[in-house]
Amino acid sequence: MLDTGMEPAATVGADETGAGWNAATAAPALALVLAACGGGGATTGTAPTTASAPVVVVAAPLTTTQSSRFLAQATMGATDADIQAVITRGVDGWLTDQFAMARATSHWDWLQNNGYNVAANINAETGFDPAMWRQLIAEPDQLRQRVGIALLDLLVVGISGVNLNWKQFAMAAYVDSLWDNAFGNYRQILDAITYNAAMGSFLTFLGNKKANATTGAQPDENYARELMQLFTLGLYQLNADGSVKSGADGQPLETYKPADVSGIARVFTGLNLASSDSTTPARYRLPLVMTASTNETGTASFLGTSTAGGGTAAVKTALDTIFAHPNIAPFVSRQLIQRLVTSNPSAGYVGRVSAAFADNGKGVRGDMQAVIRAILTDTEARSDTVLASTSAGKLREPVTRLTGWARAFGATSPSAAWAIGDTSSTTTRLGQSPGRSSTVFNFFRPGYTPPNTSLSAAGLVAPEFQITNEQTVVAYVNYLYGLIVNGTGDVKADYTAILAKAADTQALVDQVNLVLAANQLSAATVASIKAAVDSISATTATGPQYRVNAAILLTMSSPDYLTVK
Repeated sequence: MLDTGMEPAATVGADETGAGWNAATAAPALALVLAACGGGGATTGTAPTTASAPVVVVAAPLTTTQSSRFLAQATMGATDADIQAVITRGVDGWLTDQFAMARATSHWDWLQNNGYNVAANINAETGFDPAMWRQLIAEPDQLRQRVGIALLDLLVVGISGVNLNWKQFAMAAYVDSLWDNAFGNYRQILDAITYNAAMGSFLTFLGNKKANATTGAQPDENYARELMQLFTLGLYQLNADGSVKSGADGQPLETYKPADVSGIARVFTGLNLASSDSTTPARYRLPLVMTASTNETGTASFLGTSTAGGGTAAVKTALDTIFAHPNIAPFVSRQLIQRLVTSNPSAGYVGRVSAAFADNGKGVRGDMQAVIRAILTDTEARSDTVLASTSAGKLREPVTRLTGWARAFGATSPSAAWAIGDTSSTTTRLGQSPGRSSTVFNFFRPGYTPPNTSLSAAGLVAPEFQITNEQTVVAYVNYLYGLIVNGTGDVKADYTAILAKAADTQALVDQVNLVLAANQLSAATVASIKAAVDSISATTATGPQYRVNAAILLTMSSPDYLTVK
């Protein structure tokens, strides 16, 4: 097991009576997880069929299970209080409340307020990880946090690929731009990322110059390509329900050609930092500015339109053209559904959300609130019948597993250090860390399916399985074990409330099942966990805590938890 600076896992928890919690107790869970990794667990089955039911907002009072299930899709983690809030307000009312909630302290302001803008940090990343984890775990604007992470999965910038000083601040400004606009309009988001320094550096269009006839140099095409391929349109033309259009020869129709990439690349020239002062991070919070001498002012043609004169007017034309393209609604809608609800939404589901993207009911295109509401209130998200489907649901992202535990059990960092750090190691940690993707393709791709599995045989995708294998599963369980027992640094959970249930095994397991797994553990899994907890004495001084530790670890290691529906 992972060396956490405590006793080996085989003996941790053993007391003088031998009634402690040991590795043998956790072994059944590890076996279950490894089985899920190899065979796809509860996500296997036949491909979904097109649904025709309309979007339905749940009006009847929710059960605690339904409320927790909703929160698993809409938040970074649930508590009893959160569950009751959804029951009281209903899904629609809760969404309205979240949309109205003011933005929490920005990442940038938190870094400033906590003194990270000192000269010693000018060429470091110091402070970025604490800023991210603190907000994902502690701030009350839960829906914004979850949608922000979904946007970061889609509109990827990774701090290691940002070639600027004050990296932590440059990334903070980028993440803030996503969080700030999460409930705005997707067109605003495109503006925000295009004029952001971190994105400009990550996709190498910062300082991009117009063509040079003497040297033959051409504008950098990196951002132009990824903007269309990954952020807005995709490679192939789509119907409104996300299905691919084919030509007379049966082959998919391409969305754009190399000439379109070259044309848009001409537009994204001349963008530079607004200030040359590198002694403070302030310039990274400012939008990029246009430098006329390096900007292409000639004609640029792309996607059936053209612009001349260059400048920010040409950038606006390019972004407006992309935003008006019919592909953007189904392309973006499908990926947001995948991040929040299910890896394999039906064509009907994609079509309904795509329609909300195209028109929020008031003639507005790209309204993120309308899109989010459509995703989270759709029948395929809210109906209990999908729980029986073998094609519904998704593998939980590792980051949301950690935040789910932390929020459920009130983790805090009294020193404000939030020393969780970089969790992207595949051998000792989660295999994923917020804002630390090494490429623009994210930790996993939306169309990934594990080869030679029942998932691939069924024509299903499972994006998160791209970072899931035997090594990462073992690393996750080991790292989780240390977190649950000891926390990390001064980031520790508060188990006071759950310890009140420690002597009643069924109540303990049921509570953990509700807040962490939305009561989606099977009867067999519950029985296995209950048997393991029952094997730990509840009458010794350490027994209650060991029982709580075991219930949490075994739940979070089970395929029923890892697959969320």
